[in-house]
Amino acid sequence: MENTDVDAIIQRSLEGAPISLEEAEALLSKREPRSLDRLFGAAREVKQRNFGNKVFFYGFVYFSTHCRNNCSFCFYRRSNASSVRYRKSEDEILSLSTSLADSGVHAIDLTMGEDPIVHKDDHYRRLIDLVQKVNDAVDTPLMLSPGALPHEVFGDLREAGADWFACYQETHNRELFCRLRPEQSYDMRLFQKKWAREAGMLTEEGIMVGVGESVADRAHSIMTMKRLGVDQIRAMSFVPQHNTPMEKHGPSPFLDELVTLAVMRLVHPTKLIPASLDIEGIGGLAPRLDAGANVITSIIPPLKGLAGVAQHELNIDDGGRSMENVECLLDELGARKASLSDYSDLLRRCRAAGA
Repeated sequence: MENTDVDAIIQRSLEGAPISLEEAEALLSKREPRSLDRLFGAAREVKQRNFGNKVFFYGFVYFSTHCRNNCSFCFYRRSNASSVRYRKSEDEILSLSTSLADSGVHAIDLTMGEDPIVHKDDHYRRLIDLVQKVNDAVDTPLMLSPGALPHEVFGDLREAGADWFACYQETHNRELFCRLRPEQSYDMRLFQKKWAREAGMLTEEGIMVGVGESVADRAHSIMTMKRLGVDQIRAMSFVPQHNTPMEKHGPSPFLDELVTLAVMRLVHPTKLIPASLDIEGIGGLAPRLDAGANVITSIIPPLKGLAGVAQHELNIDDGGRSMENVECLLDELGARKASLSDYSDLLRRCRAAGA
């Protein structure tokens, strides 16, 4: 497809026309400088129309790195004896959450691997009680990222105070999913978003870029996210992890992630799209915001013994991913922190749109 065709697709999208699967694939395929400039410029324009220059901040509490799964890409896979293993105590989780709330984050992401202790618990009382206690301690929206859960648990989690539920499919190519997440059910994981929405939670879906998917797979995922009706979508570059089956799998060019974010912005103009600090750290923030992202995720306080996901140590203990450090960069990036009321209003609109 020639540049003029790409220009036409982008122009139609700026005029409010929906992007088709074939058009999304065409945009995702482009790497010529002129096409990329046009694509990123359009993504910024769409973001500006819907959000201005406001960005949102999510604090990150990875409270257990134990996991029963054996994902091919993950440092915390069950069989990786070299990975960092910890379980934060309830008091530690409450202290971390309170600290993040006091720093002014818009939401707190409570994340864990599929910890066998939690997942063997009768009706997940341990997890539900934790959400309730954090919700009682802070007046900040909570996102929960606990892995795949049974259908009957979602209502109790919402009642306990979970505003968001995040569960990333990584890919919507079933064959590739089976290679990435052996012994796991594609449908069970996909249903997580449906069940969470039915329980009244907002939902996030995400894909990994550079794990063996095709450009057509990326386009399919972007359109699948639209059909799912999720409220936040993300794309993150694959980073090879030590002592995993994909350790020798070459990393994806970060440009692939940026192009995917930009196309996501055009297809999903009003959705929240994260710029994760977990891939390139603070140095990778500007290009992700320039590609259309409007949420800064993985804010982690230093010297608290917390790990990241893709880069479990990057910019953490040196304070590079602290709220204060990231806020200092906003003027340079042409962005400003949204108010807490801005975020509350946004969540109300998301819930009304999904009702």
